[in-house]
Amino acid sequence: MNFVQPIRCPEVLREMKRFLREKNERNYILFLVGIYSGLRISDILQLRVSDAKKPYFSIREQKTNKQKRIPISPRVKRELDKFIEGKEDYEFLFKSREGINKPIGRSMAYKIIREAAEFVSLDEIGTHSLRKTFGYHFYLKNKDVAMLQEIFNHASQDITLRYIGINQDGIDKAMKDFRIY
Repeated sequence: MNFVQPIRCPEVLREMKRFLREKNERNYILFLVGIYSGLRISDILQLRVSDAKKPYFSIREQKTNKQKRIPISPRVKRELDKFIEGKEDYEFLFKSREGINKPIGRSMAYKIIREAAEFVSLDEIGTHSLRKTFGYHFYLKNKDVAMLQEIFNHASQDITLRYIGINQDGIDKAMKDFRIY
């Protein structure tokens, strides 16, 4: 498994969203849900239309088996409401074109994210980048690592900071500014 980074630059995020929206509405919504919820891709792909009708996602995490309630941001909720219009509650939110009411797989989600990343010339990007992107920007906005640690169910704040790339940012800056006189 390759190590992936969060998407740090807001302009790059905007370009990726624009690219995905123009290409395919489902893929755009997948990206939005990923960067605004902090959920793992395995949990996102199991969401159904009925889950998007509430003001929050209420899920049992596949990895931890813990129950989780994630509020849906108003911006994402507006987009979701348009996206689910005319769809049945039982349908998967990110439905595959293959089979009857099956969600896309992790490999398809990866291809979607990689295609958008290649469009903006980003490396070290995968499906987990969505979760890390949420964490990175949540931390920059709120500076509340304890809350983020709880959202991610991490054992320590240091793990959370390393996970979202904040420690890497510090290392990158220190190395860039480093000089031997």
